Amino acid sequence: MGAGMARRRQVLEARLERIKAALAAMGELRPGTLSQQYNVCGKPACRCKAQPPQKHGPYYQLSFTWQGKSQSEFVRRGDVPTVRRQLRTYQRLRSLVDHWVAVALELSRLRLTEARSGHATLRSRARISQQSRGRRVTPDGP
Repeated sequence: MGAGMARRRQVLEARLERIKAALAAMGELRPGTLSQQYNVCGKPACRCKAQPPQKHGPYYQLSFTWQGKSQSEFVRRGDVPTVRRQLRTYQRLRSLVDHWVAVALELSRLRLTEARSGHATLRSRARISQQSRGRRVTPDGP
């Protein structure tokens, strides 16, 4: 195994450990999108019917899909900062998981390459050893 591959493996393994630590330190999270809604009521003389209309709101609505079901719920104005923080944490989770998968794929490929080169080195050493003893070696065995 080359020193470059060994160093790259160490870098990838350290990156995975940092990702795992960041995941373990995450706080509350929730998926979805927060939107503002403005409504018009049914009262004929209300300000929402004036020209120009002054609609009621904003009302905050959280929309998300979980386990194949679309859902939405209203969020109280006082809870909006907490929900926004939870949404950011969820986005961070998704980003970390994507990075974890990318690093794990690269690390897996590197380990397979190392294993193949390690087997090739062992076969090469065996071939040289057997040749030095006067045996003929074929690619598939002695």
